[in-house]
Amino acid sequence: MKRIYLRVALLVIFSLSLNQRVSCQPGTIELMNAIKNLEKNFTSLDHRLDVIEKNIDDILWFDRVGDVAFIDKIYITGPPPAKESNPTGQGAGNPLKFWSYVFIPRDADPAGKYPLLVFPHGGVHSNFSTYYTHIIREMVSQGYIVVAAEYRGSTGYGAGMYRNIDYGGLEVEDVDASRKYMIENYDIVDKDRVGMIGWSHGGLIGLFCIFDHPESYRACFAGVPVSDVIARMGYKDDGYRDLYSAPYHIGKTADENVAEYRRRSPAWQVDRYRNTPLLIHTNTNDEDVNVLEVEHLIKSFKAAGKENFKYRIFEDMPGGHSFDRMDYREARRIRFDIYSFLNAELKPPRPCRSIRDLERAAYRF
Repeated sequence: MKRIYLRVALLVIFSLSLNQRVSCQPGTIELMNAIKNLEKNFTSLDHRLDVIEKNIDDILWFDRVGDVAFIDKIYITGPPPAKESNPTGQGAGNPLKFWSYVFIPRDADPAGKYPLLVFPHGGVHSNFSTYYTHIIREMVSQGYIVVAAEYRGSTGYGAGMYRNIDYGGLEVEDVDASRKYMIENYDIVDKDRVGMIGWSHGGLIGLFCIFDHPESYRACFAGVPVSDVIARMGYKDDGYRDLYSAPYHIGKTADENVAEYRRRSPAWQVDRYRNTPLLIHTNTNDEDVNVLEVEHLIKSFKAAGKENFKYRIFEDMPGGHSFDRMDYREARRIRFDIYSFLNAELKPPRPCRSIRDLERAAYRF
């Protein structure tokens, strides 16, 4: 709604500007400056509203998951920003600070050891929200500890965090830093039973994590993963492309720096894959990540002779991009298959043996 107000306001000012030009009245420059200031103020308002929305959603986590999990939000560090406005200024080169969610089963034995799932959220600019409530409940009910990093570029933490985005770059190291933190600070985490799970952009991050840190992850699930950013620039609109070519982001379009877009595309980096057990899902009617991206990824694995991965291409599943994250039973059945794949490697203490077991444990009915 706030974006509609912005468009209306800009239209009014633009109309006034045109009227002044037609009548040769002075003040056109002042009006154009007013437009720029309005855009800046609304951008600032967007970030402030995102902060409020995030704070409200944090409260909802305790309401929706607090009966089955201890919930914490930790403040940790990753590598320094990819770009700094003043590389020689005070504090330049300091590690970037960000938040991460931690979910621990309420019945966890302090003397025990539990598997860890690293769970990066999706979105070019987004955050880990209660959209994932039911999935967290399913994971915790099986005895998993979960860490979900609000890596650089996440929304809800102001303009500075938003502009620190490094898509397919240092955000991967932020997510891996959350894994390291859990191992170093929670004795109940079993460092030898760490898995990765993520959808969409979170799937891209998951793929790069196992590419770059194969010794650290026993298994990975990548759902509808962004796989070819070059192809993505071709089938998305100008508004989407502008997100990537912004000065604080990649800074150039794909045709201006195709090598950089290639570096950030898993389908072009499969030579870095070291055979961590991997499961990939995609859907033919995905309205966000076109199936052609994931097909390119799958073909690249095959062409490179990689063998320790599985995949499934679903046909026109309801929900499109969100098909296996939704609340209907068929989506839960698909997630049961995902957990079965992860459980074989990570061995949680209470693995669900059937879809009904999963429903009883996670939803208490």
